[in-house]
Order: sequence, then structure tokens, then C-alpha cells
Amino acid sequence: MGRRFVTPPNWPQPPAGWVPPPGWQPPAEWGPPPPNWQFWVDDEQPPVEPSRGVTADESKIPRFGARKHAKQLAAEVAALREQLGRLGAMDVAELERQRAQLQQQIAAQEQELRDREERHRAEISRLQHELNALKAEIIQTQDVAILQEVGIYEARHPLDDSTAYKAELARLQDAMKAMARKDGGAVEAAKGWTVDGSISKGRAMVNEYSKLVLRAYNAEADNLVRAMKPYRLQTSLDRLEKVALTIERLGRTMSIRISPAYHQLRRLELELTADYLDKLAEEKEREREERERLREERRAQQEFEAERRRLEKERQHYENVLAALIAKGDEAGAERLRQQLADIEKALQEVDYRAANVRAGYVYVISNIGAFGENTVKIGMTRRLEPMDRIRELGDASVPFRFDVHALFFSEDALGIEAALHERFADKRVNKVNMRREFFRITPAEARDALMELTGNLISYTEVPEAAEFRQSQAATRPVAG
Repeated sequence: MGRRFVTPPNWPQPPAGWVPPPGWQPPAEWGPPPPNWQFWVDDEQPPVEPSRGVTADESKIPRFGARKHAKQLAAEVAALREQLGRLGAMDVAELERQRAQLQQQIAAQEQELRDREERHRAEISRLQHELNALKAEIIQTQDVAILQEVGIYEARHPLDDSTAYKAELARLQDAMKAMARKDGGAVEAAKGWTVDGSISKGRAMVNEYSKLVLRAYNAEADNLVRAMKPYRLQTSLDRLEKVALTIERLGRTMSIRISPAYHQLRRLELELTADYLDKLAEEKEREREERERLREERRAQQEFEAERRRLEKERQHYENVLAALIAKGDEAGAERLRQQLADIEKALQEVDYRAANVRAGYVYVISNIGAFGENTVKIGMTRRLEPMDRIRELGDASVPFRFDVHALFFSEDALGIEAALHERFADKRVNKVNMRREFFRITPAEARDALMELTGNLISYTEVPEAAEFRQSQAATRPVAG
């Protein structure tokens, strides 16, 4: 008795008499065979079609409900035959062909995705390189951004005053004018350039382009000079350097470029201009401070003169009264007037002393927490007869609140005490550039201790500022509890 190979119903039907060779495996797309499927049967034994995973032994018709069970089996057989029809319509070769075709499509799509990813990566790299190149060419020109990095400006060519800078700039500009003339060396260019075979035409073209290039370069340099501020110097130098490099790149065909010597002169012009403006601003600030000092001195002298006139008028009045009392023989009244005349004479001498001694005056320690915050004091001196007049002037409309006085005392060497205090708290200065700004980041208690060491005693000192207007303003802004 022979045996034959039986394919499952969900597999394609092989040709008649086909036997699987040794090691043969069905393609994965055929799907698994039904459970317990018998691939080899005897020649006389018909194949068994189990239903939904039920073996031949289990598919026996039950004793009861045979008709219902038969209908169920018939429906399952119909479904299996339909599936078999769909799959059986294709032979093995057709399935292999479709599988290969699908694999080729998948491979092509994967390759396309890899190529697209590579192109995107190359585009990103190119754009990043271009962005870096553009960033290298950008020159920061906005004042806010420049000022965030600027430190104390230091002159590159320190001269005595602005007049010296102005003279040096004039000499420099004469040298630039000499180089800018024809054949002066401001522009370098090719010598053997020809046009239509003519050297003269070529020379004329090179000269015209050289003039055009020099005009553009000078226009940019002049704009930088006109807009110069000391803190913009490095930005202006970078921009001028970029202009020179751009001209050299665009004029490469005819070897046209700004000569290094002329470019260096224009760089030096920018540096001297920045130094000149800085020196000019410094001199103006000194002049302003000097005018303020002279105004303060003039007010003090006016007060001294007014006080002297008042005291002399009062002395004349008392002298007249004294003469009348003596004529009447009132010795007691005359003695009282002589004492008052002595006090007036003493006051006159004090006024004369104050007017003659420029070092005498009042040292004051004041603060304004509403304007400058806590732990910031101003230490200064005034020669005014009434020092509070000076303090009231400092608290005028330029600050939102009036100053509070911590200490105010007279000294014959007020200038010396003020200088000593400034030196002691030099590292606590708010403005470390302008030494005429007398504000310090110290507490009133620190100022009090320093004054005690210098003067030996203080008649009165107020450590906690009243700051009435500031505190009332703060209270007015607080929300009212509901």
C-alpha cells in the first residue's frame, strides 16, 4: 500500500503527483495548516477535513442534534472552500512572484527613505555651515547689546587734552588726503590689465574702478567717524575691516584692494576719534563739576557778605543806642549793650574767618532710600552758612524724595575730613569712574563709626532715616485688607 501527500485546504494545490522534496518548507504567506492535519495518508484513505481545529475523531456526529450539527459543519466547509478558492486560484509560482515583487517594492521604499534622509542631513549640514558663515560676518551695532559688554573705556593713544587729539587728527587727515590723491597709494590694483587688447584702455578702466572703490570705502569710514562713540570703537573697527575684505573679494579679478597702509590710517583715525570724544566728555564733566563748585562757593560768599552787612548794621544800631545811654548816664543799660556788641563783634570775626578759610565748613552724611535704596549714603561738605540750604538743593525735583540727614557738623578742616572719609570707603563707591559722585554702598552706622574715629566725638547722629514721604508712599500702595 502506497502513501500520498495531502495539502491543507488553505494552501495552493500542487500539480498532480507532486511530492515535497527533502527539507522543503512551505512559504510563510500560506499560513499554518489546520491543527492535527495529516499530510501523508494511504492511497485508499480519503483526506479528513477537520472543522475549526476539531480532529477527525472529535467530529463524529453526536447522538442528539444531528441535523443542527450537520448544518454547522456544512457552513464551516463552505467557508473553508471559499478560502481555498481564493488561495487556490494562485499557483506556487504566482505566489512566489508576488512575494518577490512586494519585497522589491519594500526594498525600493527603504532605499528611497535612506536617500531622502541622507539628502536632508546634507541640507542641514549645508544650512548650518551657511548660518555659521553669516554669523561670522554679522557685526553687532546696536548700542544696547554693545553696552552690555563694554567696560571702562581706556584711551589707546593717551594725550594731554582734547586739543592735542584734535591736532593729531588734523595731521592724520592730511596724510590720508595725500594717499587718496592720484597714484598716492590708497588703492592697489593690477598693472597689466588690457581691454580689447589695449593696455591704455585697461589702465583707464582699472583707474576708474579704483576711484569707485576708494569712494565707497571712504564713505563707509566717514560714516563710522561721524557716528563714533567711545564704546562703539571695536564694532567700528570690525565693520571697517569687513568693508576692506569685501572690496578685496569683489575686486579680485583686477587685483583691486585698499592698501594696508591707507587702511591702517583710517583705523588710526577711528581710534583717535574715540579717544578724542572720551577726553572731550571727561573735560566737559570736569567743567560742569567746576561750575557747580564755583556756584556753591559764590553762594557761600554771598551768604557771608549778607551776614556781614546784617551784623554791621546791627552793630551800628547798638553803637548808636549805647552812645545815647552813656549820654543819659545809664551805666547798667550801657553795660548790657556793650556785651551785645561784643557778641556781634565775635560773630563778625567768625564770618570773616569762614570767608577767608576755604577748608572750613560743614561735613554731612545724608541718604535717600526712596531714590537710591537702603545702605547707600552721600558724604560731602559745604561752606554755606546755612548747610541745610545745600541739602535741600540736593533733594530738588531731580530725585523723587528729599534727603534725610544722618550727620551735619562744622569743622575747620571739613575738606580734610571729607577726603579721609572718601578714601576710607573708596572700594564702596557706587560710581567707580567719576570720583566726583560721592555716593557709597555703606550703612549709616559704618559712616558714624568712621566719623567717630576722625573727629573724636559727634554731638548728634541719626542712624535710622526718617524717609517720611517714601514710607507714606509705600503705605499708600499697599492693598487695603478687606
